[in-house]
Amino acid sequence: MVALSGATSLLLGLLASVTSDGGHAAVIGFPRLGLLAAAEMGAELRRLAFVPNPGPDPVEVAAVLLDGMDLVVLGLGGVSVPPSRARAVVARARSKQSTLIVTGGEWGGAEVRLEARVRGYDGVGCGPEAGRGRLRSVRLAVRAQGRSFQSRTACLDVRSTRGRVEWVPEAVAFAPETVAR
Repeated sequence: MVALSGATSLLLGLLASVTSDGGHAAVIGFPRLGLLAAAEMGAELRRLAFVPNPGPDPVEVAAVLLDGMDLVVLGLGGVSVPPSRARAVVARARSKQSTLIVTGGEWGGAEVRLEARVRGYDGVGCGPEAGRGRLRSVRLAVRAQGRSFQSRTACLDVRSTRGRVEWVPEAVAFAPETVAR
């Protein structure tokens, strides 16, 4: 189970990666998710179930969709999921060999936490040309934290190359280890 926060570009890239590789994905509770942006990153929309408004119980909708999907993305819309319910849904994801990504709310016990932050833009002019031109890329800093690995941060550019939007990664920086005293 992965908790994701920050820039949506990372989520769109993950959806594109799974669906373009032949997998199936579902997105629940993201009424304003840019499906065009996902397609531009290479997502196969015919392999994507989109439930923008799941009703009063989005967690139940996600639990059902875990049965047939490789990846389920659940937007919580700011709600907090009780730990007992979260454990039951995570157990279901494991039993179905599905990946669950949760964003936009409180979900305790995440095995991995990903945070994507915009660090800059390239392509919009500087000086007297400021604000003019085309945006060529967006620089993201992605931080990964987990129970079983050292925290690390990687920077990547999201840019258009060969007619589609792609990630162009840089080196990974490991966080300094903290020593308990």
